[in-house]
Amino acid sequence: MHLRTCQTCGHTLCCDASPHKHMTKHYHETQHPVIASAEKGERWLWCYPDEQFVDY
Repeated sequence: MHLRTCQTCGHTLCCDASPHKHMTKHYHETQHPVIASAEKGERWLWCYPDEQFVDY
């Protein structure tokens, strides 16, 4: 299980590899569009509406 951080409100939740897919549920409930990996060594963003990854 990996953690993702919402770039709008700062909530850190589990990714879609977890049984409950908390971060995707958060997106559907709030429409906060961009998340970032909270894992050490990972530097990327994901935009739900555009379905795009961006490394940084």
